[in-house]
Parts: sequence; C-alpha cells; structure tokens
Amino acid sequence: MKLIFMGTPDFSVPCLNSLIDAGHEVLAVFTQPDKPRGRKQELTPPEVKVCALQLGLTVYQPKTLRDGEAMKIISALHPDCIVVVAYGKILPKEILDYPKHGCINIHASLLPKYRGSAPIQWSVINGENETGVTIMQMDEGIDTGDMLYQKAIPIMIDDTAESMFEKLSVLGGEMIVEALDMIEQGGLTAIKQNDELSSHAPMLDKSISEIDWSKSAAEVHNLVRGLYSWPIAQTSLHGKKLKIYRTSLGRGNGEPGSVLNTAPMTIACGEGAVVIEELQLEGKKRMDAKAFLIGHPLKINEKLGE
Repeated sequence: MKLIFMGTPDFSVPCLNSLIDAGHEVLAVFTQPDKPRGRKQELTPPEVKVCALQLGLTVYQPKTLRDGEAMKIISALHPDCIVVVAYGKILPKEILDYPKHGCINIHASLLPKYRGSAPIQWSVINGENETGVTIMQMDEGIDTGDMLYQKAIPIMIDDTAESMFEKLSVLGGEMIVEALDMIEQGGLTAIKQNDELSSHAPMLDKSISEIDWSKSAAEVHNLVRGLYSWPIAQTSLHGKKLKIYRTSLGRGNGEPGSVLNTAPMTIACGEGAVVIEELQLEGKKRMDAKAFLIGHPLKINEKLGE
C-alpha cells in the first residue's frame, strides 16, 4: 500500500520500521519541527526524523497543517492511507478525508478508555491490570474515531510507564501491518466507540508528582511506576526534594509517611506500606536505597513529606 506516515517520538519508530519491513511504500514522513533540548538547548530532530532519514525517506516538518501547504504535498503524493502514531498535531478534515482508506491512528489504550495524550502513564497510575493498542479510523475528534482492530496486554505489578511504552510500541508496529493487510482485503469492520465508557488521559506535568502518603500503598506504588521516567514521583526529606524512582509493595502500618524500617527502606502509607528501592535527594546522585542510607541514615518513625 502507498502510505504517508505521521509520527514524532521514539514510540512511533517501531511502527515506521514495521511498515517498511512489511513492504509498504512509504511515500513521505511528516513529523514535528526540530526543537531545542537539554541544558544547551541544541536544536534536536525528532526520533522519527532520524529513523526516516536513515531509511532514505523524504521528511516534511510543517509548523501547521492548516495553511494548505501540507495538503498540496499530500495530494501530489496521492497516498492510499495515512498512518498516524503520536504525531502531535490535529489533522484537518480535508486531510482526514483525502486518502482512499482515510487516516489510521495507532493509539496506546483500549479505547474508549484513556483518550488523550498520556494513555500509557494514566493506565499505570490508575492501577489497571491491562492496556493495549487500538487501531482506529481517525475523525475530527480526539481519539473518538471508529475502532478497527484492538489487542490487550497485561500490566504487571513491576511494569512502569517506560516499560509499557516499549511493549506497546512493538505491539503497535505488529498490529498496523496486520490491520493494513485486512483493510486491503476488506476484512475489518469499524466499531463505533461508546462515549459513555470513555475516560480522559490528559498530558502529564510536574504538578501531579508529589506523593500523598495518606493514600494506599498500591496507589503510591502506581504513581511511582506511572511517572517513570518522567516527571518522576517525589516527596521531601529534611526540607529537600526527594525523587522516588522505584518502589515495591511492603509490609507494615503506621503514620503515613513515617519510616517503618530501614532494611529495607519501608515507608507507611494510609493503608499498608511501600519499600523505596531507588531515589535521589536534591543536589545528590540517583542511587539505590541501601547506598542512600549509608550517607543519610534515617530513624524509625521519622517522616517523609514534611
């Protein structure tokens, strides 16, 4: 099939590679403009652009899709389908309606649950037992189009948002190839989403990073997992910010936020306790809890978050 691919972050890369490996003709790749990153604010290309150039594909990076220029490029290429994976721009109706098979989106949730920009993180934060990938026919709404193909995978107790990103990006790459084959053969039936069952997965920001120790151990553990590897859950110790990178469920009860044990480093929650396994105190290096306690010994009943 003749395709245009639209995607930006590393999550999109396995999907692009899968399309090429399956023999589809990728006429062009659309991705976001290069952006400054890091302390030096060096202009850095999106991961999809890097991959596309390595594959010898033509890359377009329009600032907008609404000035008519993108539509001129697309109509000149005349794709059978446009495949969209975490592109980061809303497609106008004229683009959505142009290809023979429309625009197909690879969304990392079991729609209609978790519509929005951070479905993977919120599925972990909310303690879901499973998530998955939905291949959907795009419409003018945000993740509201008809569902074409869906697969679920489990979220294990030690999975993080980062590990689920990796699993779902690979799954999405496999599924889009299968879906396009079925579309060509007329073997997919579009299913409308039930809006009453929908939920929203808004973009993450640092405002949700603060750990509320009055919540249950499961909720605290899920927050830590869901915010890894950005923006990272945090609390405080002796007036300094304390980032928490990795936890597990522990045993014990006590005043929320209080130290129950130091071997392992066990902190009481509103219900149950968590074991802190990896952390970073403000101004210090990231380290495992055992190494941290050598330089920062804690007393039983001492409290975090105050």
